[in-house]
Amino acid sequence: MKTLGLLGGMSWESTTTYYQEINRRVRDIQGGLHSARCIVFSFDFAEIEELQHAGKWDEAAVLLDTAATKLKLAGADAIVLCTNTMHFVSQGIEKASQLPLIHIVDPTADCILKAGFKSVGLLGTRFTMEKDFYKARLVDKYGLRVIVPGDEGREAVHSIIYTELCNGIITESSRQTYYKVIEDLAKEGAECLILGCTEIGLLVEAVGCPIPMFDTTKIHAIAAADWAMEN
Repeated sequence: MKTLGLLGGMSWESTTTYYQEINRRVRDIQGGLHSARCIVFSFDFAEIEELQHAGKWDEAAVLLDTAATKLKLAGADAIVLCTNTMHFVSQGIEKASQLPLIHIVDPTADCILKAGFKSVGLLGTRFTMEKDFYKARLVDKYGLRVIVPGDEGREAVHSIIYTELCNGIITESSRQTYYKVIEDLAKEGAECLILGCTEIGLLVEAVGCPIPMFDTTKIHAIAAADWAMEN
């Protein structure tokens, strides 16, 4: 089994889910007491969040590249960036570390296409919903139509992520706020939903979601585990 290098801590609430899902997948496939070989570099998210909201993305990219290089030196065979938003500055990771990056969008898009959907609603941080790095990959590489919430919806989704979910705070009122935003996306033509922030799965549940949802955290984790178990 190959060793996965996890760039985590953005936030650690969702990195915990990655660790659980990766190991569950290995146990389910290999049985017994098998678990994944993982090395985790966990950031102080306060430092990353400050750079994000200050627009200092180049500085954030340097931190990612440096951490990925450390994972390489520690024995990792591939990098798993455990966050959707920071894929905005993931371009230098492979060059810096000389390791493959298992991109979060690709296995998610594959699952959506296999399910037969063509139009997706996208929830995430404001950065993920508004910048082109995420939407463009879904559109250009996979031919999907991407719909994001309006200004008010984007602000609500973004605020709840940073003030509540990243702090482990789960409230029913915020869950209902998300479901209202999702309903609006469905009215605009979204056939399914991408949980495009690794914390959203802590709040939004498939049972109450108005349309089928694809949780990037779990999909990405399973894809990483399957990569590690190849051959």
